[in-house]
Amino acid sequence: MSNLTVRRVRFDLAGDDIPFNWQPERPAFSMHNNVVSFFAPGFEKLIVDATREAMPLIADPAVADEANDFLRQEAQHSAAHVRHINALCRRWPGLQETMDQVVASYDRLTATKPLVWRLAYTAVVENTFTPYFKVFLDHEDLLFEPGDERVASLFLWHFVEEIEHRSSALTIYNAIHPSYSYRLRAIPGVVKHLGEIVAIIRNGFLAHVPAEEGGEFARLLPDGLSLAAIRAQMKDARRLQRPGQGIYAGVSRRELIGMIIGLIRSQGPGHDPAHEKLPAFAGKWFRRYGEEPKSAARWYSVGAQA
Repeated sequence: MSNLTVRRVRFDLAGDDIPFNWQPERPAFSMHNNVVSFFAPGFEKLIVDATREAMPLIADPAVADEANDFLRQEAQHSAAHVRHINALCRRWPGLQETMDQVVASYDRLTATKPLVWRLAYTAVVENTFTPYFKVFLDHEDLLFEPGDERVASLFLWHFVEEIEHRSSALTIYNAIHPSYSYRLRAIPGVVKHLGEIVAIIRNGFLAHVPAEEGGEFARLLPDGLSLAAIRAQMKDARRLQRPGQGIYAGVSRRELIGMIIGLIRSQGPGHDPAHEKLPAFAGKWFRRYGEEPKSAARWYSVGAQA
């Protein structure tokens, strides 16, 4: 039996006042999460399509049950991020082109890559989420709370559910093709594609959101994942950010080193995400949701004393 819970949360994103730079104290963090929103529908569509294709091939009923709940959670994530994107598109309609380009890129993978490669892609990416998002959730008071509550609540929900289903992608991959060497060989192609996606989103933000409305902060994202792009992004970060505005300002060196080690370890042959050290905030979120489900959509104002 699956341990995953499919939660349908209705986030308050229907208005035309959702800010592009939704966490102005840390604009790089705003941009990072905006990338997640534009990345999510295409990536999660790939996940859902690949998981559905894989399910008839899964012999273990427990794995098949988890796969079903995994794809249902991912479908909910996609729908919520589409609502965030739609809110931004109401103010900056050109962003729809950016979303369409990202989805088209993932659709090309579905059309051209074999199932096992797409499952490996999913496992490679999903394995990184627990060590990566743990730092964010361990410092949610610095990173999320000062921002727009509607948008912050969306990302908190998404990230804690990524923690919840942290093992699912690797479990499904191993049920179909338990080859570490194949997954390892897939990593360069995954990184190359992710770099292309980041570049599409970053350049779309610059093209369609005026600088005075926050579009200039898209320069806090790299134009791809090459060393040259990252160096250029770091130069822009020094120009655009004040001291203390960096994503990891206030995060200890020990935690950052731990995150880097965790990211490297996540691609190791014996890695099992089930054994990851989890952020305490995730447990707090799940407990409060169980007592007051509406708190998911307004984390800082609904059920805050629960």
